[in-house]
Amino acid sequence: MPDTKRHRYNVFKWIAGTLLGIFIVLAGLAWFLNVKSRPVLSNRIKTLLYKSTDSLYTITFTKVTTNVFTGNATLQNVKITPDNNRFKQLIALKRAPNNLYSVSLKKLVVKRFHPLTLYREKKLQVEEVIFDKPEVTMVNQQFPFNEGRAPRPIKSPYDIISKNLKEFSIKTIRFKDVSFKYVNKNVPNSLPFDIDDLNITLTDLLVDSTSADDPKRFYLLKDIMINLNNYVYRTPDKMYDIKLDQLDFRATTGKLRVNRFALVPLYDEMKFGRVAGYPRERFDIGMRNIMLNGIDLPLYISKQELWAKEMAISNGFISVFNQNGLPKKPQENKIGKFPHQLLQLLKAPILVQKIQLKDINVTYSVFNQESNQRGRISFENTSGIIKNATNLDNIKAINPIMEVNLNTYLFGQGKLDVIFNFNLTAKDGEFSYSGVLHNFNARVLNQITKPLGLVRINRGNVDKLKFNFKANDFGAKGRVSFSYYDLSVALMKNDPEKDHLVTRGFLSFLANALIIKSENPGADGKLNAVDVDYSRPSNTSFFNLIWKSLFTGIKYSIGITEEKQKEVRQHIARFKAMRASHNLRVKKRLERRLQRQREQNEKR
Repeated sequence: MPDTKRHRYNVFKWIAGTLLGIFIVLAGLAWFLNVKSRPVLSNRIKTLLYKSTDSLYTITFTKVTTNVFTGNATLQNVKITPDNNRFKQLIALKRAPNNLYSVSLKKLVVKRFHPLTLYREKKLQVEEVIFDKPEVTMVNQQFPFNEGRAPRPIKSPYDIISKNLKEFSIKTIRFKDVSFKYVNKNVPNSLPFDIDDLNITLTDLLVDSTSADDPKRFYLLKDIMINLNNYVYRTPDKMYDIKLDQLDFRATTGKLRVNRFALVPLYDEMKFGRVAGYPRERFDIGMRNIMLNGIDLPLYISKQELWAKEMAISNGFISVFNQNGLPKKPQENKIGKFPHQLLQLLKAPILVQKIQLKDINVTYSVFNQESNQRGRISFENTSGIIKNATNLDNIKAINPIMEVNLNTYLFGQGKLDVIFNFNLTAKDGEFSYSGVLHNFNARVLNQITKPLGLVRINRGNVDKLKFNFKANDFGAKGRVSFSYYDLSVALMKNDPEKDHLVTRGFLSFLANALIIKSENPGADGKLNAVDVDYSRPSNTSFFNLIWKSLFTGIKYSIGITEEKQKEVRQHIARFKAMRASHNLRVKKRLERRLQRQREQNEKR
């Protein structure tokens, strides 16, 4: 029995010693390979980047740590720097890229780089590379010799690395929490654009004898994914914040999705204009579910031109507010600031072939100092299509018209179908608009006619409002056909003592008796269409032009023409003269009566 125990003990010691010896040998081998692989790996990385970029970029790092068992490596204090002298040489050789990058980060992690495969087969295969919180600067400069080039390297990187490697591949490259700075060298004195918290994932990078000619790859990659969360940008005038809740893009599908976009004013409606110092329009915009399809990513990377086949926007609102009564800005001039003109002023080249809108609510409000009230007009559940939204000269040369076809509901009731045609090349901002507003109760218009026109609609029904206008920077000319019946109005004024609008009884009587046509067509059955020639004040907006031109047509249709208003003013003047004459006669009679009474008193 003691011999058996002693035998078992000796076996255990032998096994333990053997395992310990194996562990020591493996640990020593791992240490040797780690130590030996570091300079080899460092040299491979530096040589690979330098040669594969046509000697344009170099990489430096202060320290490399490797683990041969896991195939992991970490590079500390990494900098990828372009050689400006080499860049000038490449420009002369017409091989320079449009974009020049500088990258710096504290740590770059390489996971599972398979060192044995590198040694035996000359294949550098990496599972994952992680750039943790890098700072990236991209300088864009357009070169004519790059026009129309395919999204692949000018010279195959395989030709450069083939002497040392048969293959170089990375399954996944992750840029986490990127601080990105974009510098546009194509526009003089342009300000750099900065963005933080950007995440970029590049998949299946492959450099071998066939990858450069693979049509399913762009820049040797199978796919690019971009993600941005909770982005906030304050506009240079410090009046708005631009917010993106979540942005996702995938290159293989060409689809970009924004969960929520918002233009958020930093001041409330009544304070906004006071802070600006003049009656500046205040925009409040919120959009959900924005989708762009068919984005040409290689074109955007090379030229910063955003081309998309389709854009869809649903579930949003646009609210515009203006406050009358504030001091006018002396130099305020809104000529050249129609929507299609502002599109042409964008520094970023853009083409969206079709934009689909669904369930967008649009509100335009004005605070009127005279009535001390807010007038409001709303277009609810707006849907439609915008075609050829672009500022690219070559596209405008083919088709200079941006067409906007919308259907909406005025104050949520009357259905409005409207078509805009914007001339993208017209220097005077030429555009046209036509449409039909279908039947609704005219009293809903009190939300805007009372505060802004000091007119209350007592009753009335609208059958149809048709309009057709041509407009430019200086005004609008067109025709309005307004079909309605049973119309009655009351003229209003602001009563400071009662702090609200009150009816002007006699003037309302005159208006209904002498001016207002209660129905159109009239008794003769003839529809009275009116021509409008509206001159636009240079300090008014696009929304104001549309509203005022239509309102002028409506006024003329119901009888409130300049001639009728002149006639009413004459009636009012005669009435005031008669009342003044009457008051004067009453006053003289009273004076004579008092005089007689004084004389009688003196006789007594």
